[in-house]
Amino acid sequence: MRKFIINVNGNSYEVEVEEVGGASAPSVAPVVQVSAPAAPKKASAPVGNGEPVKAPMPGTVLDIKVSNGAKVNEGDVLVVLEAMKMENDIKAPKAGTVTVVTSKGSSVNTGDVLVTIA
Repeated sequence: MRKFIINVNGNSYEVEVEEVGGASAPSVAPVVQVSAPAAPKKASAPVGNGEPVKAPMPGTVLDIKVSNGAKVNEGDVLVVLEAMKMENDIKAPKAGTVTVVTSKGSSVNTGDVLVTIA
């Protein structure tokens, strides 16, 4: 067993990995910090003014529970994101007025802006 510390979205997890196979597997040094490579900037819809609510993981936008200009309270569900066959509710971090940046059915990466709240 080998132990690794994995960082995911700012949270550290200690994991144990069992090596399988024989001596034919090449030895690889453990990676100290895991981070996604910077994707090239693509043209995107304007994000509007306000606090961006970003995708915490890559996935597909299944549903958008709010519309442009809607007033939301802290904790209201804004977007339903499917990742690894699980539905994840993306909630409002604060109260305010929503500007929707993404669209239903679109694929998003970690850190992509879904909506903004002003």
